[in-house]
Amino acid sequence: MSTTASPRSTRPPRPRRRLRRRPPATSAASTAPGSFGVILTACLKMLDTEMLQNLELREPPEQNLPVKEVVYRSSLPHLEDNISSHMTNSRFNSFTGYQTLTEREESFKPKETTAVHCGFYSENGGFRVSDVDKDYMRSCRVVVATCAFGGGDDLHQPIGMTEVSVKKVCYVAFWDEVTLSAQHEEGKKIGEDLRIGLWRIILVRDLPFTDQRLNGKIPKLISHRLFPMARYSIWVDSKSQFRRDPLGVIEALLWRSNSSLALSEHGARSSLYDEGNAIVRKHKATPEEVKIQLDQYRQDGIPDDKRFNRKKALAEASAIVRDHAPSTNLFMCLWFNEVVRFTSRDQLSFPYVLRRLRLPGVHLFPVCARKDLVNSFGHRRKVKPLAKEGR
Repeated sequence: MSTTASPRSTRPPRPRRRLRRRPPATSAASTAPGSFGVILTACLKMLDTEMLQNLELREPPEQNLPVKEVVYRSSLPHLEDNISSHMTNSRFNSFTGYQTLTEREESFKPKETTAVHCGFYSENGGFRVSDVDKDYMRSCRVVVATCAFGGGDDLHQPIGMTEVSVKKVCYVAFWDEVTLSAQHEEGKKIGEDLRIGLWRIILVRDLPFTDQRLNGKIPKLISHRLFPMARYSIWVDSKSQFRRDPLGVIEALLWRSNSSLALSEHGARSSLYDEGNAIVRKHKATPEEVKIQLDQYRQDGIPDDKRFNRKKALAEASAIVRDHAPSTNLFMCLWFNEVVRFTSRDQLSFPYVLRRLRLPGVHLFPVCARKDLVNSFGHRRKVKPLAKEGR
């Protein structure tokens, strides 16, 4: 047996590379103005419990847009709509009003007083709640909201809040009668205080759309229409459990960065056109309706960029933190109108509205912060569609 070494064995050993450890977050960020001694890292960092207990609610900051007041088309005198002028592929109805393309274009030119469509156009449009619930919603200054229409999801109780937030924050879950029945079968019944745990249940009747995803966009995107006295709101998708102190979240994601609207960067994609392709591939909308939307966005000059203002150009909207200042309200109205006009996939229309309106103070926080904010459980069961056509 030969004892001659193979060529590989005669090579000199490679020098071992010295791995440089990434330094931990330094205390430099903790001395930044407004940081309150909090070390700012990539993920969600909250004030400590004592600071949260003493946190005072602030007024939303003024933004650089000229908007001082948003007037809703529903509050203005209007003529009977010309049905023949409507887009045949839209879901506009007596709840939304019938926004024309000319009105759509004008809505992206903000003025000191800006008039827009923003739901609740007609008293007969739907989304009815009781007078008792309306009075309760008017009492809310800070809101954490969710909804489950069609019986698709269970109700996940929020965790991680301070006693102060329990007293100051309204936790509101919007249900329809299908969800009410499904939850009763699960043994979850509304108490005499109209609550299940911390959630104040608000029963909605006469939903305006056959598409339950679109019905869910009403409390998700235009919460300022439901809570007219609120200063701030946090939206949480029904498949998620909110797990942080709401006032602390507002401080961390809005006040600390001087922002008016905060939501997560998208975890998988960066371009709205890539998102459109993914929506078709996953059968979340038809190729025809996605094409109509993307063709309109190309016609309006929206580039296929993956970055916007040094952030991903695409957001993930399962958790939305926002103030209720006029400019933010306008942004959310325009976003809502896009999901009505085109597909109900709100992640597709968000970058469009952001580029067109250029609302300052939009904070796209990293995906890891969203995972700190909520636990996601996925959908429990298939949503039941409405049997009747929308009005």
